[in-house]
Amino acid sequence: MATATACEQKEPVTIADRVFNQLREAILGGKMAPGQKISEPELASHYGVSRGSLREAIARLESSNLVERKPNVGARVITLSIDELMEIYHIREALEGMAARLAAVNMEPDEITELRKIVERQRKEISSGNYAYFLKEVDLDFHFRIIQGSRNKRLIRLLCQDLYDLVRFYRASFSASSPRPEQAYEEHSAIVAAMERKDGEMAELLMRHHIRASRENARKSFEAMQDQPAGQQTTQSSATSAT
Repeated sequence: MATATACEQKEPVTIADRVFNQLREAILGGKMAPGQKISEPELASHYGVSRGSLREAIARLESSNLVERKPNVGARVITLSIDELMEIYHIREALEGMAARLAAVNMEPDEITELRKIVERQRKEISSGNYAYFLKEVDLDFHFRIIQGSRNKRLIRLLCQDLYDLVRFYRASFSASSPRPEQAYEEHSAIVAAMERKDGEMAELLMRHHIRASRENARKSFEAMQDQPAGQQTTQSSATSAT
């Protein structure tokens, strides 16, 4: 039985749904920069929608913590904060550790086999130097499958709906100049090995270690980015802290 591969967005039903998805991807893909002002007239014209539908979409982006609204300033894409980034990693360490423990017991054998195949795909992508694809697709798929495999609906909702958009946002702001993908592959492989043995406690310990290591790498990458000239910061690509 195959598990859903991601904390995926539902298919758009209304115009506001469609605009929300488009704006969300623009933010997470780096097309809208951190701190960029949200211009309702420009966006309504660009997407060919009414201001009402656009405002509904923006309100949902606020609920997703991708947009913030300030008095006398208006709505803007959120800005990068090292404190918020560290908070996200601390929460992920606890919750994804729990997810790994539950998934080790609850995932079917064929699901764990698929997880092993993902890890092998990671090895191939890294060997070919395709770090960006590893981070954007394969790495996220690995974590999403374990989260879904926990079979805990509240845990899935907390991680998928509240945290992972922010994880993607921060990733899109960092560079690809670290050896973390190779280390992440080794850590992912060890996690799957524990799950293959149905060793939930070890899977949790390994996942927590994995995310702690990623947190430290993300902190160093953030600090390095802050030390760069402003013009270079906006050109960073999306493959720093594989998690």
